[in-house]
Amino acid sequence: IEHGDDFQASREHAAALASRRELHFVPSFHRDLVLGVATYWVEFFGAVQPDVVFVPIGMGSGISACAMARGVTGAATRIVGVVSAQATAYLDSFRAGRVIEAPVTTQLADGMACRVPDADALEVIRREVDDVIAVTDDEVAAAMRLLYTATHNVAEGAGAASLAAAMQQRERWRGRSVGVTLCGGNVDRDVFSRVLAETSR
Repeated sequence: IEHGDDFQASREHAAALASRRELHFVPSFHRDLVLGVATYWVEFFGAVQPDVVFVPIGMGSGISACAMARGVTGAATRIVGVVSAQATAYLDSFRAGRVIEAPVTTQLADGMACRVPDADALEVIRREVDDVIAVTDDEVAAAMRLLYTATHNVAEGAGAASLAAAMQQRERWRGRSVGVTLCGGNVDRDVFSRVLAETSR
């Protein structure tokens, strides 16, 4: 079933369907998801403990898991959240200290296309995350191309967002160790072909 023009509309429709059909609804931010995602962050911090790690924010499970694993492993790494400049709900909410709805216009980073943040995730982010920054679709596309060219890995928009952030912030972190993740390759063939065909601006 496909419904709505953005992630939030689809999420609300799915919750309504689950209620009507008496199905178990698993939201995009959930304690069990955080625990599962934290397993790869524990491996990450067990292998490296960079000065900073950039983490994309969809609904908050990934970055909350990063914070949990940092606490478990005792890493001193700073965590910087990454949102789309065309979907700034978590950035706006982080700065305001409360949930703020924001429009979504990203055409590439749909894994970060959050219009309404989860209040529990926001609480974790405000407590554990050092900063939240935004990357444009053009910056994300450049990161997708770099990942493919340099490593032959396919990244979806949200999956390349942490590298896009590191590239954007390279002067700020020059000479320091930086961590990024490739956390998803769910990109349509036509979209990926178009990204690869573009030249960096």
